[in-house]
Amino acid sequence: MLRQARNFMLEKGFWSERTAELGEVAALVRRMRPMQSSIPLRRLGGANGGGYLIPDDLEGIKACISPGVWIECTFDEAVADLGLDVLIADAAADGPPARHDRFTFTKKSVDSFTGDDRITMDDLCRNIRPGEDLLLDMDIEGAEYRVLSAISDDLLSRFRIMTIEFHHLGNMHTPFGLSEIGGVFDRLLRTHNIVHIHPNNSLTAVSRGGIAIPPVMEFTFLRRDRGSFTPSTGPFPHPLDATTEPHLPEVVLPACWYAN
Repeated sequence: MLRQARNFMLEKGFWSERTAELGEVAALVRRMRPMQSSIPLRRLGGANGGGYLIPDDLEGIKACISPGVWIECTFDEAVADLGLDVLIADAAADGPPARHDRFTFTKKSVDSFTGDDRITMDDLCRNIRPGEDLLLDMDIEGAEYRVLSAISDDLLSRFRIMTIEFHHLGNMHTPFGLSEIGGVFDRLLRTHNIVHIHPNNSLTAVSRGGIAIPPVMEFTFLRRDRGSFTPSTGPFPHPLDATTEPHLPEVVLPACWYAN
């Protein structure tokens, strides 16, 4: 509860604790800037919150791992229609909101440990044949940091493409948040590049010292061996992007995330 209150205050721009050094925050933002890939992006899923931009590089991927159930699953349906098996997991749901022959549901939430209603990413993927490439589509409301910290190097390297909604990014302005978020991203960026960022428009950016951080953003990653990469200059939003909340104005990616 205390952490939820703290996150709420930060996302509204109120600082109730010591702030991180601006230079360190700026350095992390620079490391998190998107790259332009030699593989073009395509949109899969619904027109708004259920759709994501991913590289058009799905051939040969065996399965999509999809922790977290929402009110719709059009992205999962789209990749299933393309021939991928989809593993969906969420302890708070009785199943996905739609049915598909390629869906497999586990009534457990992906976490950093396996227990009664929890399962690690490695245990969830244990029955997939070793060595096969995977797609990760994850929106688990803030648990992504501990899940990604716990995933094995072997499994992480098998995710050719990852689309992840990251929450509480405004915490980068605090020492703890900078360490936690920076540690996760630095690990991911050893094997993958960020190829797309789209802010969720349900919250406005948290700004301090000229560094504006949208609290919730969708990041798309492509494994480094899958193409060539150059720093991206936009456009932002991408022509295929759509607002997460159609009744609210778009939150445009701040220039500090891509411009020198």
